[in-house]
Parts: sequence; structure tokens; C-alpha cells
Amino acid sequence: MALAAPPLQIDADGWCAGIRQLPSENCDARPVGLPIDLLVLHNISLPPGRFGSGCVEELFCNRLDTGDDPFLELLAGVHVSAHFVIERDGRTTQFVGCGRRAWHAGASSFQGRTRCNDYSIGIELEGTDFTAFEPAQYAALARLTQALRAVLPLHAVRGHSHIAAGRKTDPGPLFEWRRFAEEADLPADWLP
Repeated sequence: MALAAPPLQIDADGWCAGIRQLPSENCDARPVGLPIDLLVLHNISLPPGRFGSGCVEELFCNRLDTGDDPFLELLAGVHVSAHFVIERDGRTTQFVGCGRRAWHAGASSFQGRTRCNDYSIGIELEGTDFTAFEPAQYAALARLTQALRAVLPLHAVRGHSHIAAGRKTDPGPLFEWRRFAEEADLPADWLP
């Protein structure tokens, strides 16, 4: 029987001990005094449908070779990030400290408030709208969510599709919201 992984901990600077850290320059200061109370889930793969390419990391760190694939050419000059990326095997990398504003949501709104980047944590799951997520990803997401809940006043989780309706579709129809809630021990009213 495998032992459960120890809980993750977020330090005072908003970095999570126990996972890979690769700081991105694609972030800035959050508005002063605004609580971080929303978790936003995404899916990403670059090129689309290709997993383990390293292109997401390169994109978030402004090192993406856009000549490697015709799709990547569309991303030339794009500067984006998320706080965390969870790969297919559950490996998690942090790109932006939780106290900083990552550039993941774009034009967005939640409960009448616009600019979700100002008050949210963005987590990218390596995947697509058409591919089921792996058990290791749900386990890593649950573990990370519990660590975030311990230090932030989070009260809701939404998909990018919920905060940018009509513009975004992720994390997609195959994301199992109930499974995630059960594994992360989330209150039912947190979910969309």
C-alpha cells in the first residue's frame, strides 16, 4: 500500500514547497487589498493535443520557438502565464507566486466582478477538451487545492469557460467536477 504524499505548503511569498518552481516574467502586482478568492481551471497542450512537448513551459517563460510548428507561429509575441501547470503524470510546476497576478484569464468576469486575474489563482491541466484527464492530475489538483485553501480565502472554483463564456471552453466537458470536489474535499457550493 502506497503512503499518501505529505501535504503541500505555500510559503509567505506564495510559493509552494515540494513542487518544481520555474518563475515566469509574465505576471505583475495584484490590486492592493483585493482578496484572492477564486480558483480558475484551464486545459492546455502545445501544439494542440500534444503532451509532454515542453512548449507550455517555454511559452510561459517567453522561450517558445514559434517556428517548430505552424500552430506555434500564432503565439509569436504572446505573453501569458498561470500560477501552476499540472502535467499528465501529476507533475506540478509553479510559474507565478500566489501573491502576484498571473496572466491566465484574459477578458473575464465572476459574480459581477471583471478582471478575474486580479483575484484568482490559475491552474492549467495538461489536456484538451477532447481528452479525459488522468487520475494523477486529479490527485495533484486536489492536493494543491488543499494547500491553497489553507492560506487563501478561496470560496469558489470555476473553469475558464465559466468566467469567459463564449470565448473559452476549458477545462472542457471531460473534466470531472464532482470527482475533483470529492478528492479535494470541497464544499458543494464551490462548484459551477
